[in-house]
Amino acid sequence: MPHLANLARATPDKPAAIFPDSGTSLSFRALNEAANQVAHALVALGLTPGQGIALLLENTPEFLILTYGAKRAGLMVTPLSIHLRAQEVAHVLRDSGAVALCAEATLSTLVAALDLQNLLHRFSLGGAIPGFAPLHSLMEGQPMTWPDGERPIGREFLYSSGTTGLPKGIRRPLIPFADRHKPEFDMSWKGFYGIDADTVYLSPAPLYHAAPNRYVQRTIDGGGMAVITRKFDAAAALALIEKYRATHSQWVPTMFVRLLALPDAVRNAFDLSSHRCAIHAAAPCPIPVKRAMLDWWGPIIREYYAGSEGIGVCFIDSATWLRKPGSIGRPAYGAVHILDEEGRALPPGEIGRIWFEGGARFAYHNDPEKTAAAYNDRGWATLHDLGWLDEEGFLFLSDRRADLILSGGVNIYPAEIEAVLGLHPAVAEAAVIGVPDAELGERPHALVVPRDGASNATLAEGIIAHCRAHLGSLKIPVAIDFMEALPRSEAGKLLRRVLKERFR
Repeated sequence: MPHLANLARATPDKPAAIFPDSGTSLSFRALNEAANQVAHALVALGLTPGQGIALLLENTPEFLILTYGAKRAGLMVTPLSIHLRAQEVAHVLRDSGAVALCAEATLSTLVAALDLQNLLHRFSLGGAIPGFAPLHSLMEGQPMTWPDGERPIGREFLYSSGTTGLPKGIRRPLIPFADRHKPEFDMSWKGFYGIDADTVYLSPAPLYHAAPNRYVQRTIDGGGMAVITRKFDAAAALALIEKYRATHSQWVPTMFVRLLALPDAVRNAFDLSSHRCAIHAAAPCPIPVKRAMLDWWGPIIREYYAGSEGIGVCFIDSATWLRKPGSIGRPAYGAVHILDEEGRALPPGEIGRIWFEGGARFAYHNDPEKTAAAYNDRGWATLHDLGWLDEEGFLFLSDRRADLILSGGVNIYPAEIEAVLGLHPAVAEAAVIGVPDAELGERPHALVVPRDGASNATLAEGIIAHCRAHLGSLKIPVAIDFMEALPRSEAGKLLRRVLKERFR
């Protein structure tokens, strides 16, 4: 937080964040002063270091103001996805122990479905919500200076996306006041991406997700400028790169698919010459999609693999990826190991569970069993993803253990089938799940988004024939169903559980 305070003195009028959808912006001075007002107000309400505030907000200036202000007051900040179901929001509020909530008035229907009796303080933005005070009343008359006393600095208290169950919280200790001048985030990313005071960072994703939240703050704390959209629109994103001369951006593979689907006339209509680093993560990117993006944008795409747990991170640049298509790189620190279910090391090329050695320790909040399951007897940690290493130590993702299909005693990895489906010229996106089979236990079932929107029995037969030419018999989908879109989280992660609920 002191980084922002120093920048507010050094470059007070420079924009820290621009919100093009509303035509608003925050200078470093305005963001710093408003954050101080929030901090003073929360302290005056009696909130003590370590207590929590939850944010049920879209991408607005107030999201940043409340985040910076609450952390200055020593509070834990829990952003909530506006697309979670009421039971999921209720779980996070209850599990995190938040004592304050700020919600957008447009989400009043969701708010009305929640039990808020444990929330001592409630504030609304953009209109009235019964039982909530307007957010501006929290800040009115509060000092614009750093709050008094040596309060520790708060942190984000993030929850996983809940793709395989209820969201899980990852709570980290408060930052001691004496360490307030140290960077909050791991610095391994800085040299890899080249983020500095000249950075103009386009963030077309929701701030309540870990990656856009952290990268926006990293940009601002480094003196750069963030351009934050309310939602993703492919053509509008290209226009913003041109308008603001964006140097950096962050995407998920689904966004790449939608960008590539734009007509050539639209794709070629914008000047993207300022754009020197496109970051992507969150979900595996089909090889044909990434190749097409590299053909269009050139070797500016940088991929990383990590989790909110912070146990490790892998990076890969464009040149290396072209040499190792499909890889997510090598670890930035520590080591990666591939182990079987008995904990034995597997040789290059064999799929097993991915374990990180040498990363930071973490714990799932209020869930010691899940925490214990994330570590082995050597202290290595896992996100429960499956993958393999090549002879040079480059990591390739396969699937999550929960998504594995067991057919006739054989392990089938959906990602392998999805990669083959993605090579068919008529397939825009594909997902594979296991469905019950009386003889084999499970068989793979494919859900396909056709490239031109057209679907028929002949196309389904052609896709299955394509699979027969590239896959073993057990891996051929027993059926093809066509969909207009695959269910995904706002971070771009496939919600395979939704497909399983529907098609099983």
